[in-house]
Amino acid sequence: MALEKNYDNEVSLETENRKLTIKFINIVHDLWYNKSIELVLFRNSLIDKRASEVLNLITYTKKFINKPISIIDVLTISKSIQSLNLQASKLDIGKLVYEYHLDKNKNLEKTAFVKHQLQGIKKVKKQIPKDVVLYGFGRIGRLLTRELMVQIGAGSQLRLRAIVTRGEIDLSVLEKRASLLRIDSVHGNFLGTVEIDLENKALLINGTTVYMISASKPENIDYTKYQIKNALVIDNTGAFRDFKELSRHLASIGTDKVLLTAPGKGIPNIVHGVNHKKHNPDLESIFSAASCTTNAITPILKVMEENFGIKKGHIETIHAYTNDQNLVDNMHTKHRRGRAAALNMVITETGAASAVAKAFPKLKGKLSSNAVRVPVPNGSLAILNLQLKTSVSKEHLNALIKQNALDGELVEQIKYSINKELVSTDIIGTTAPCIFDSEATITDEETVVLYVWYDNEYGYTHQVIRLAKYISKVRRFTYY
Repeated sequence: MALEKNYDNEVSLETENRKLTIKFINIVHDLWYNKSIELVLFRNSLIDKRASEVLNLITYTKKFINKPISIIDVLTISKSIQSLNLQASKLDIGKLVYEYHLDKNKNLEKTAFVKHQLQGIKKVKKQIPKDVVLYGFGRIGRLLTRELMVQIGAGSQLRLRAIVTRGEIDLSVLEKRASLLRIDSVHGNFLGTVEIDLENKALLINGTTVYMISASKPENIDYTKYQIKNALVIDNTGAFRDFKELSRHLASIGTDKVLLTAPGKGIPNIVHGVNHKKHNPDLESIFSAASCTTNAITPILKVMEENFGIKKGHIETIHAYTNDQNLVDNMHTKHRRGRAAALNMVITETGAASAVAKAFPKLKGKLSSNAVRVPVPNGSLAILNLQLKTSVSKEHLNALIKQNALDGELVEQIKYSINKELVSTDIIGTTAPCIFDSEATITDEETVVLYVWYDNEYGYTHQVIRLAKYISKVRRFTYY
C-alpha cells in the first residue's frame, strides 16, 4: 500500500506541475504577442514550447546552476513580470529566478524584486521596425525565413518582406519553394503555415505576405514597388563577398544596409557578442556575419586569451558536409571535395584561423586550422588545441567557461553542456553558436584541448539574426 500511495503521489505531483506549466506557457505567449516581451530560460526560447519541453528546460537549469528552481518559482516570477507595465524587451526568467534565490533580502516581495532588477527597461527609446529582404533562399535563407517569422511577434523588430531568387517565378516554383520551407530533412517541419499567392507571386507565411522577387542583378530591383523601404538585405547566396560587389545591393531602390552570411573582404567581419560594438551601424552600411565555425570558436578563444593568454594553437573542425561537395564522385575544383560526401571523411582547408583574427585581432598569427568534412548533414565539432601562457586545471577552466555562459557579454554565444553522453545530433536546434563540452575538456599544465560543438546551420542563423537586429537598431532591452 505504501508503494501504491507513493506512486499516486508522484502522478498527482506531475499532473500539478504540468497544470502550472500550462499557465506559465499562457503567460509567455500573452507577454510576447500583446506586449512584445519575450521570456527565455537561460537563453532557451519558450515560444511555441510544449509543457514537457519547458519542464525539461527547468530540469537542465537546476543541474546547470545547482539551485532548487521549480515551475512554481518560474510561474510566480512570470506573473510579476506580467503585472508590470514594461516596454518591449527580452528577459531571461531563469536568471531572474536564480538571482532571487541568491538575494540576501528574502523578505522582498517578488514583484518588487523584479521591478528593481528590470528598472533599466524604461530608459529604452521606442524602436522603428526594420524591413528585411533575403537575397537567396538556400539552407541559411530558409532557416532565416523560419526564425524571422517565428520571432515576428507584434512586428516591432525585423519584418521579413521579400525573398529574391533567380529564374522565373511561376506556380511550380512557388510550390517547390513553399515545400522546402515547410519540410526540412534536418530541422523537421516548420511549426506554421505556408500558402501560395500566385497572383502576387508571394508566399503567405503564417498569414503574412512575403514577396518572391526574381532578379539576376541586385541593382535592378526597385523594392519600393512592394512597399519596402530602407530595407536590410541579408545576402546568403555567397555570390558576392567583397565591398564592391555587395555595394550593388545599395544601388537598388529601397535598401540602406547589407549583411553577408559568409566571411567578407574589405568589410567588417563580426561575431556578435565579441566585436559587434566596435562597429557603428550609423557609420557603416555593409557587414559580414563571418562563418559558422568562426562564430563557434571565437567566443571560447576570447575567454582563453583574456584569462590565460594563448601562445599558439591549432583548430581542427569536424564539419558536416555541405552543398559545395559532390553527392557522388565527380569533378571538383578543390582537392578531395569531388569524392562522395555521404561516404567519405574529407580533409579540406578552412579559413577559420584567419577569420578569428579579423573578429578578435589579438589572436592574429597565433592559430592554424584545418577541416575534415564528415558524412553527417548537420552538426559540427571544433577541437581547440591550445598552448597557454599559464598552467590551468580542468576544474578552473570549466568553471571560467561556465561563468561566461551564465553572465557577461557572451551568454548568448556560449552554451555550457554537462551532458556526459553528448553527440552531434543532440546539438541540432541549439540557438547558441557554441556548445562547450565540459566533460571532454583535457588539460596538461599549459596545454589544453577543448571541444566545441555547433549547429552549423541553426546556431549560425541565430547569430545572423542577432547581428541583423544590432545593425537595424531594433534590439530590445535584454536581461540575461
